[in-house]
Amino acid sequence: MDGVAQALGPLFLLILLGAVLARLQQPGGDFWPRMERLIYFLLFPAMLVATLAEADIRQVPVGRLALALLGAIGVLGLSLWRLRHRLGLAAPAFTSVFQGGLRFNTYVGVAGAAALHGQAGATVAAVAVALMVPAINVLCVATFIAAGTLGAAGLGASLAALARNPLILACLAGIALNLSGIGLPGWSQDTVALLGRAALPLGLVAVGVALRPPALLRRDRGVWAANLVKLVLMPAAVLVLALLLDLDPVSRDVALLFAALPTATSAYILARQLGGDAELMAALITGQTLLAMLTLPLWLHLAG
Repeated sequence: MDGVAQALGPLFLLILLGAVLARLQQPGGDFWPRMERLIYFLLFPAMLVATLAEADIRQVPVGRLALALLGAIGVLGLSLWRLRHRLGLAAPAFTSVFQGGLRFNTYVGVAGAAALHGQAGATVAAVAVALMVPAINVLCVATFIAAGTLGAAGLGASLAALARNPLILACLAGIALNLSGIGLPGWSQDTVALLGRAALPLGLVAVGVALRPPALLRRDRGVWAANLVKLVLMPAAVLVLALLLDLDPVSRDVALLFAALPTATSAYILARQLGGDAELMAALITGQTLLAMLTLPLWLHLAG
């Protein structure tokens, strides 16, 4: 338990630092929205490309990792849809619960994997991102479509945004460079790697800035359902699958870490743009991020 806390503690302190900076309104203006765009469109994609282009992916059990992660996502996503009417949620609220139950915070995940297992953990994390980001984005957009919160214009815009998603494109580019044998030649390797190193600390601080403490006052069945799925059922399902599939310790820990992550802060933007319940989404992001500071170490200790 001490080792897990030692690895994850600094990450949570950076998130709390971001919350303090937001409270103090520092640096002020539109600094943080612009910084988030820089991280999302440049720094984090650079980190994914640098990791995937040079990684020995043959050391990662991609098939079994995919079965553990995508299997749990598929089962719990379908379960949420089957329970939709029992939850008694309006369509916008249900889309936020669906996002809150399935999306994950990539910044915390990759930083946590690297803190726990170094470069080996970062490599498995990059593969996990490559598997999960396209699948979850497709599922969430499909949920908005099925729930009827999109008009025709919203549908076209969401599909276009999906095709331009920088994380998906970065994963595809990194894998292509790896499989082609080109990698990152010359100075490009160090340049892209340097850009990528800035992504995680800045991303974690940005997670804290995005927290909305007043949203924690919201308490309804949507909040409880999403938190139960994301922080309890998802990691439990992935841990069982990882053990059944006999994943190695590094892959098992990273899979469990990604399953137990709080939902992504970007889900708030998607909820606001595509007709979801943005207030509920803010409550889920804030509550899960704070709760995960307790549940993440517990799950990893259980697995270890």
